[in-house]
Amino acid sequence: MGANQLKKINEGRRAVLTSGMATAAGILMPGVDATAAGVPLSPADARELAAPPAMGVAMTVNGQQVSLQVDTRTTLLDTLREHLKLTGSKKGCDHGQCGACTVLVNGRRINSCLTLAVMHDGDAVTTIEGLGSPDQLHPMQAAFIKHDGFQCGYCTPGQVCSAVGTLDEIKRGVPSHASADLSATQGATADEIRERMSGNICRCGAYSNILEAIQEVAGVQA
Repeated sequence: MGANQLKKINEGRRAVLTSGMATAAGILMPGVDATAAGVPLSPADARELAAPPAMGVAMTVNGQQVSLQVDTRTTLLDTLREHLKLTGSKKGCDHGQCGACTVLVNGRRINSCLTLAVMHDGDAVTTIEGLGSPDQLHPMQAAFIKHDGFQCGYCTPGQVCSAVGTLDEIKRGVPSHASADLSATQGATADEIRERMSGNICRCGAYSNILEAIQEVAGVQA
């Protein structure tokens, strides 16, 4: 085999490998410009890469109606923080493990980092900003301040929202893993509150003060 033939084979092999890698990149990472590697895109593919899929969503946030177009992959947390500039809800782990992003949706607490905004069309969302104001604190906010239920404060918005949701669950008779009798009326005992709040992590270790704050709002002697 001559040198020229060998050169053509190597060039052909290189072109095949380059094309294959570009195609794989386009499939695995849609944002990669495959045309830069010589792979032509159909008009439909080009439009999809140029503009991520968006959808309209309308919800009530802290008592106000909002309507916006969001990427269908956008979480509720990112919608609140990046689109609506409600930065009280914090992004801690982004995996639903720390509770810093907890908000209330239709009165029930959820981890806003684990749910997509488009799933909440028509829902009512309450963040820490909507619970109270500096001039008129929510009772739970006031209790956290009174009992020093925070140190650095990063987890506090999620802690407060989760605490409000916890007492609502107890009021509605929703049992927890700590409930001895699932059919009995649930009380705001220390064990119940610790179990229900276990998804909200405080790395500063203010748990005992948080418990006292929640029990005060519940009307239970700590």
